[in-house]
Amino acid sequence: MKPPIICDTTLRDGEQAPGVAFTTEEKVAIARMLDEIGVQEIEAGTPAMGRAECEAIGRILDLGLHARVLAWNRAVISDMDASLHCGVTAVSISLPVSDLQIKGKLGKNRSWVLTQLCRTLEYARHRGLYVCVGAEDASRADPEFLCKFALTAATCGADRIRFSDTVGILDPMGTFKRISDLTSGLSIPVEIHTHNDFGLATANALAGIQAGAEIVSTTVLGLGERAGNAALEQVVMSLKEIYGLETGVQADSLLPLCRYVAQASGREIPPGAPVVGEKIFSHESGIHADGVMKEPSMYEPYRPESVGRERRIVIGKHSGRHALTQRLQELGLDMDSFQAARLLEEVRSVSIRLKRNLSDQELIRIYEAEFGLYRCDRPLAALFAASSS
Repeated sequence: MKPPIICDTTLRDGEQAPGVAFTTEEKVAIARMLDEIGVQEIEAGTPAMGRAECEAIGRILDLGLHARVLAWNRAVISDMDASLHCGVTAVSISLPVSDLQIKGKLGKNRSWVLTQLCRTLEYARHRGLYVCVGAEDASRADPEFLCKFALTAATCGADRIRFSDTVGILDPMGTFKRISDLTSGLSIPVEIHTHNDFGLATANALAGIQAGAEIVSTTVLGLGERAGNAALEQVVMSLKEIYGLETGVQADSLLPLCRYVAQASGREIPPGAPVVGEKIFSHESGIHADGVMKEPSMYEPYRPESVGRERRIVIGKHSGRHALTQRLQELGLDMDSFQAARLLEEVRSVSIRLKRNLSDQELIRIYEAEFGLYRCDRPLAALFAASSS
C-alpha cells in the first residue's frame, strides 16, 4: 500500500452541495490554499457552466500552482471546447456506466456509451489533454460492462479511470472487491471517488486505496451533493495515523483551510467533526480526563498540535475530583479532598442546570459561594439562572 495522489474536488463536486455557491475570489483562494498545503490535484470546476466558471478556472490557472488543475466535462465535444478555451491541460470526462443511468438519464445503450467514450477521448488526446475518465455510478454497473468500459478507455488513450460510487451504496468490503477486480486487469491507474449517503465515504475511500486505487478523490469537510464526499482532512489523517502513509499534505494546515471553506460555503464545522472539530480534544469524563493528564495517548489517537489544536480539560457534569482539583489549582484555588468532593457535587448540579460545561469564572463563583467567600442571599443555583435563560 503506497500513498495515493489526492485529487480534491471541493471546487466542483463540493460546490454542487445544495445552497453552496463560491465566488470567483473564494474559488481562487481555496485553490491557492489547497496547493499550499500540498494537495497534488485540484478539480477546479465545470467550464460548460458558462463565463463566470471559466473566469474562475482561468484565474486559478494564472496562479501557476504546483498542483495539476482539472476541469470536469460530460463526454461532449462542446464541453471539451469550453475546457480548452479556459486553458486547462487536464480534464475529467464523465459517462454513466450503470444501465439505470445509461437508459434512464441518457436514453441510450451500452454500445453508444463505448462509442461516445472513444470519440471524446480521441478529441481530447489529439489536443494534448491529460484525461481522467469518470465511470459514473460504477457501483451499480454490471461488473463485466464496467471492465469493458475501463479497458476501452485505456485502449483509446485515457490516463486513468475514476470509479465513482455516485450514490454512496457500497461498504468497505464491497469497495475493496470492486477496486481489486478493476485494477487487476487494467494498465492505467484507478481513482476512487466516494459519496457519504450512508456515512461510509471516508471508509470506502480508504478501502479503495488498500485495494490498489492510486488516486483518491476528496472534498474539504466532505462537502458535496446530498450527504457529501470523502473528507480531505479525514482521508489525510487516517492515511497518516492509521497506515503510516504520508500524502504530502500538511496536516497542521488543514484547520485554516477547513475554516475558510466552511465560511465560504455558509456551513458550520460541527464541534465533534473528526480532525477539525472544536471539541475533539476536550475531555470532561473523569476517567478520560484523568487518563490524558497522565498520558495523552490513552484517549487521543494523535497529538492535538499535529492538526493545529490544543488539549482542554473541561469541567462539567461528568468531571472527576482530580480534574476539578487541578483546574482550580491552576486558577490559584486550593482545597482538600473532602472539599473537592463537596464542590464537585455542586459543579455537577450547576452543569446539569445549564446543560453545558462551566467556564473558569463560573467555577470561581461556585468555589467562593460554597466556602463562604462570596456573599449572596440567593441559593447558589440562582447565581446561574441568568446564564441558563
